[in-house]
Amino acid sequence: MYSIKRHIEDTARRRSENSKAILLTGPRQVGKSTLFRHLFQNANQVTFDDDLLLAQAEEDIGLFLMNNPPPLLIDEVQKCPSIFNKIKIILDNTDKMGNFYLTGSQKLQLMENISESLAGRVSIMELEGLSLREINNVDFNRHFVPSADYLKMREEHLKRYEEDIWVTIHRGSYPELYVNKGREWIDYYQSYVKTYLERDVNKLIKAKNHLTFVRFMTAVAARTGQILNYANLASEVGVSEVTIREWISILEKSGIIYILKPYTPSVLKRALKTPKCYFRDTGLCCYLTRWLTPDTLKNGAMAGAMFETFVINEILKSYSNEGLDYDFDVFFYNGKDKKKQKPSGKYESVTGEIDMIIQENGVLYPIEIKMSTSPKAIMGSEFELLDEIPDKKREMGAIICLIDRKLYLRENLVALPIWYL
Repeated sequence: MYSIKRHIEDTARRRSENSKAILLTGPRQVGKSTLFRHLFQNANQVTFDDDLLLAQAEEDIGLFLMNNPPPLLIDEVQKCPSIFNKIKIILDNTDKMGNFYLTGSQKLQLMENISESLAGRVSIMELEGLSLREINNVDFNRHFVPSADYLKMREEHLKRYEEDIWVTIHRGSYPELYVNKGREWIDYYQSYVKTYLERDVNKLIKAKNHLTFVRFMTAVAARTGQILNYANLASEVGVSEVTIREWISILEKSGIIYILKPYTPSVLKRALKTPKCYFRDTGLCCYLTRWLTPDTLKNGAMAGAMFETFVINEILKSYSNEGLDYDFDVFFYNGKDKKKQKPSGKYESVTGEIDMIIQENGVLYPIEIKMSTSPKAIMGSEFELLDEIPDKKREMGAIICLIDRKLYLRENLVALPIWYL
């Protein structure tokens, strides 16, 4: 059932008119097949979750495509690697647009097959869970950047959200929990873990036993919003650091986590080069770490990390929903380039952190994420570090927080409510 308008719709329609094939990636249950079935109702539709259809395709791919000719929508296409070479031949021999609409939840396998067979022949998009804008039916689809132009455009579509933000953070972003209001939260995530994570992800991870897999997933969830410490994770899970690195890569490619890269310009000589890890869905993260109600989450030890995780994800969704790749545009900073004066008059290096840096057209927009309802200018004091970078210009910085209205703290620093994302 298609009842929530997805903001990536316009991009998908546009690309179907000027691309021979489209691939839509994203984790399980975010609505990939539902979206494509809604948009491309004239296409033949098959899913390789159906073992019979998968067996037919693997046995004779040519015959399978004769019985299911383009335009063809194939769900979970990565399960049949042999089909990619056949699709390549078909695309190379036609000038027609919109031949194949492909979806898949295993980005690792998909990208390997695409790079080998369909490089340059397919338009790739990523669908994530529901954004706040989609949940609240806000008709605005520009990626977030705290510039004057963005703030002006955003205010034309501004809407205060009625639901407590902690209820949304705890519920997560999977469409099923919004379309089916009667679905129990714990039942959904319990089923999600058993049906998809333990079947699909653990199949790639190949943990020795079920308990090792659960211990790994829980340990990663408990570290959302933190610097990745592979050695610490390896010690807790009881496997080697090499294994942890491989498993983290699989979680990233499966759309379960996002790895935020550090900003390390040469002028900031003491910038740390270790990335941060964020769970893609805060509801799943809450389930794995056993925060079973919005109130316990709001008042618990992980509230700050979960709020930061939620905001980071909302910013990333604003990019992907506009059809943009954000991997080269968003970073964070952590290092000891900042100086602090001691009582003796001498200076010492202290750790400074910027939660997110958006880089756009040679301009840097620093962002700090706080649960505070009374933001202060000092919260953006680390932003000045970016002024040392000679080939970049620092523009408006933002404090994303729980304030109830936009508030300028300095000429180049603004505090923004959550509904400005």
